[in-house]
Amino acid sequence: MSNVAANAAEFSDRAAQAGLAASKALIDIDLGPELESVMRRSDTWRGSDCRDSAAQPGLATGYRELDDELYNQGWPLGQTIELLSDSNGLGAMGLFLPAMEALSEKGRWQVFIAPPFMPYAPLLEARGIDTQQILLVHPQNRQDLLWSIEQALRSTTCSAVFAWLGAGEYRYSELRKLQLAAADSDTLSVLFRPRQAVHNHAPASLRLEMSAYRQVHILKQRGGNQAVDVALGEDNDIPGQPQLWELPAYPESRPAQVPALGA
Repeated sequence: MSNVAANAAEFSDRAAQAGLAASKALIDIDLGPELESVMRRSDTWRGSDCRDSAAQPGLATGYRELDDELYNQGWPLGQTIELLSDSNGLGAMGLFLPAMEALSEKGRWQVFIAPPFMPYAPLLEARGIDTQQILLVHPQNRQDLLWSIEQALRSTTCSAVFAWLGAGEYRYSELRKLQLAAADSDTLSVLFRPRQAVHNHAPASLRLEMSAYRQVHILKQRGGNQAVDVALGEDNDIPGQPQLWELPAYPESRPAQVPALGA
């Protein structure tokens, strides 16, 4: 063997040994409680973490067509979902009725924060949703709104948090704070925003847009396909009950007398 080849082989052996030692050092390193907490969060990405959809199953949406297109085969839990529509989230609420029914079995609160309309109790009951678990929160201002959402997401007593952010602008840092709050829970976390927010950068792991009857457009999803159109079937409709698929214009201000959502 030539001197060059021998030197190359020796260098390769030393490099391999050094690499093994470095790997052991990384494995044995004490991350500390704070960093350990960060590493356990569901929104922390690790280069060696190649989990597939089966490792983190989502909550079934109740719509086969949509489940087939979502990375988690359902709604991701412990992460924020943004749904953009000009209906102020009214028609879009129909998208979450099957999930709300499933979550009713958990016996935890399903929170509506700053809803523009009152929930229509007969519709919820017809879908098997326990209205005794519905909690309405009406913040007085923007600061209270963000605080209420964060506290609900951090609470272990909520199975779902639906929040209406209105037509205002939100900083990425504000939305990121909500995403981090959701990461510490197994809560279905949904933020309703107008379609004008479509071009705003947002940390939500899943962003959807509804602009037509039963049509869902996947704008963004972590780990899955994007820019996908999904047409929803009518299998989950209950005859004689309103389905919340109407798409009224996004109001500039809340009306003095608030009608029932779904009425």
